Amino acid sequence: MQDSLWSMAALAATVFLILLFLRAGWHKVADYGRFLGFVADYRLLPERLVEPVARLLIGAEFAVVALLAWPSQSALGAAAAAALLSLYALAIGVNVARGRRRIDCGCGGTAQSLSWSLVIRNALLAALALLAAAGGSRLLGAYAAAAAVFAGVLVWFAYNLVEQIIANGNRRLLLNGANQAKH
Repeated sequence: MQDSLWSMAALAATVFLILLFLRAGWHKVADYGRFLGFVADYRLLPERLVEPVARLLIGAEFAVVALLAWPSQSALGAAAAAALLSLYALAIGVNVARGRRRIDCGCGGTAQSLSWSLVIRNALLAALALLAAAGGSRLLGAYAAAAAVFAGVLVWFAYNLVEQIIANGNRRLLLNGANQAKH
């Protein structure tokens, strides 16, 4: 029973990660020029490497999705997801430590300025990816698999809702600050 719950949690985490990286990759492809600007804004690369690294990141995100969706390679995909999320947390942390917070994270979805909370978020997402990587490959029954997939989708929707609430709060703070500066 315990192995089954562990496998269900790993499958739910895998589904969540697939949706997360699909959205992030699509966001980067759909507005590639803007994404290039985000990569350049981090100021971690020489200008000549910005575009090749941006393409590499997009390719890596879609590779993560493909590996996660392929059952025999899902542990590798989850480990790659953890590595990417850790890399992103490091890049964000370096810029926050430099005092460069007015950069859009370029994460996909709702625009967010760099902050330590994004570093923590990415670290938690990397930990979730490690759960998916370590989660056993035990076959689940149809009902257990369906419940795990549903749980992964539900968590993804909840994650997006929380991200939007945080972004709305940040916008309100920015607007209040701008209004106070005018008076």
